[in-house]
Amino acid sequence: MEIPVFFLFGARFLACTFCSHYSINTRDFQRNQGSEMTHQGIDLSFLDRPEILQIVFYPRKSHIKPLAPNVKDHFIEVEKGTKIGCRYHTVGKDYPSLLYFHGNGEIVDDLDLFAPFFNNAGINLFVADYRGYGLSNGSPTLTNMFRDSSRVFEGFRKIVEDYGFRKSLFVMGRSLGSFSAIQLAYFYPNDIKGLIVESGPANNLKQYITMAVSPNHPIWRDDSKFLNKVKLRSIFKPTLIIHGEQDSLIPVDEARELYENSAAKDKRLVIMPYADHNDLFVVGKGQYYKAIREFVDDYR
Repeated sequence: MEIPVFFLFGARFLACTFCSHYSINTRDFQRNQGSEMTHQGIDLSFLDRPEILQIVFYPRKSHIKPLAPNVKDHFIEVEKGTKIGCRYHTVGKDYPSLLYFHGNGEIVDDLDLFAPFFNNAGINLFVADYRGYGLSNGSPTLTNMFRDSSRVFEGFRKIVEDYGFRKSLFVMGRSLGSFSAIQLAYFYPNDIKGLIVESGPANNLKQYITMAVSPNHPIWRDDSKFLNKVKLRSIFKPTLIIHGEQDSLIPVDEARELYENSAAKDKRLVIMPYADHNDLFVVGKGQYYKAIREFVDDYR
């Protein structure tokens, strides 16, 4: 069976060069950082510049296709005229549902191959795209990625309710998708049972965009609410962190840093031996799905 190739923070990310753009208004960032200006947190619009977005997002389109009887596409409106394409792989109404945010080089269709493993573990899998990905319209930015995650979660929650399914919800993010999953666990702690982070960074984009955003910018500060590790300090829901031991894109030390910063009473760190960033669900398939199944079973 051919395994799809996934790319996240790949060659283009590493090879891209920038002119220096250190003139970002740090005063505005610091003011917004301290004020928690909206429900969605700090103003990140200064990151929505072409030279950053072109290395963070790799959108590609999909098309409507026949689906298995237990699979259905859904479209969640995130703002007027903009809808996010999602796909719900169901196993039954008595099972928990997991909202999954994929990496930056993937689309909903890529998870079709792996969804049966989640279903076999007794999990209804709901996969969401980003703007401009798959069947979604619009163009992705970091600002709308974070903002859209709430609309997607609210739509997901309503779809689960409309199906008459058990109200047992989990969120999971792979790599770039960890930004959205951790964001939701931070803002919706009472609505989820647990959080799963796979191949996610502790320090977000720091190792890739410091040629565009100074390493001294307050966004990288140890109390910056932009960073995954900082949000995890305020997340008490059960948390599972999975990472490849040989991850060449997001080093395994980032997973250890996430684990150390997690405030969850039940926090688990699973490191897959010999696995890299894009093959851990193949190299460590048995351990990968076992860890997810056991975690979800404990809190369903």
